[in-house]
Amino acid sequence: MKSGVALQPVYPSQQFGDMVETIEGLGFDEFWLTDSSLHSKYSYMYLTIAALRSRRMSIGTAVTNPVTRHPALGAVAAATLDEISGGRAVYGIGAGDRPLLALGLAPARLALLEDAIVAARRLWTGETVTWKARGFELDDAHMRYDVPTEIPVYISASGPKTLELAGRIADGVVLLAGLHPEGLQYALDHIDRGVEAAGRDKRPEISVFAYGAIDDDESVAMEAARTIAAWFPQTAPMYCELAGLDRDLIATVQGMYAGGEFQEAAEAARLLPDDFVKRMALAGDKASVKTHVDNLRELGIDCMTVFPLGGDADTRMKTIADFSDAFALAEGSQ
Repeated sequence: MKSGVALQPVYPSQQFGDMVETIEGLGFDEFWLTDSSLHSKYSYMYLTIAALRSRRMSIGTAVTNPVTRHPALGAVAAATLDEISGGRAVYGIGAGDRPLLALGLAPARLALLEDAIVAARRLWTGETVTWKARGFELDDAHMRYDVPTEIPVYISASGPKTLELAGRIADGVVLLAGLHPEGLQYALDHIDRGVEAAGRDKRPEISVFAYGAIDDDESVAMEAARTIAAWFPQTAPMYCELAGLDRDLIATVQGMYAGGEFQEAAEAARLLPDDFVKRMALAGDKASVKTHVDNLRELGIDCMTVFPLGGDADTRMKTIADFSDAFALAEGSQ
């Protein structure tokens, strides 16, 4: 199983570049960066820094969307990143999340997401495209340079319809389903339905995002992890039920956490029981990571990606380093 790191582009640019070098030096295979409109700095500029400060890791968006960026411009951005990185780009795309609300926009419908991916792939081949797609248009559109190119497309997915779309058409999946086996199996079953419907011979690559913190003081790790645990009742409540969370509590959290990114869910997060937080996120010491790694490996997951939460940049880098140590020990025990 591979390992990855996901960050938000919120750090000073020089510090961010140093972080990327350190992360690659720790042996990680994948590097992901969020694209969150006003909530962080411009992702593609920071992805360029990541490409220039690394040599081996794949570099991708986790994730962009076809609402704030026209699908053709998203395709150009990914192709440019692929050139800069020497062929290491991954085009991570999804419907979009709460940051869109600040722009007066709503997440993309599934049809728009699917057609955005189809358009990108057609443009990457060098094709001239005239097409009235679902949510956008292309008129005699073609890339005038650096084609053809092949870039893996990962769909960010939690809900059943998006998971099935990913199974049908994606090269990979950024899976946001918590870390407990029941929820992950639910997601994999829906991905496999898409695979079967499309007549594909194998499942897309799966990168499970593990949000949270690693600390010998469990209370510190738990506090950092609570906010992402509160994201699930609002955005993907089916995983909460599978994890045993009471329906009334799910509804209460939904009412308290109405908008913004998961970091803005602190008040609602305080209501969540510790055992639920541990099932949805990294919220313990290095030893607790092994259990999650073992579960993911048993389910056939391809990559586990740590998304550090809480504290300052040094604290988050410590979580990344601790994750690397724990992951290596877990893999070495097989």
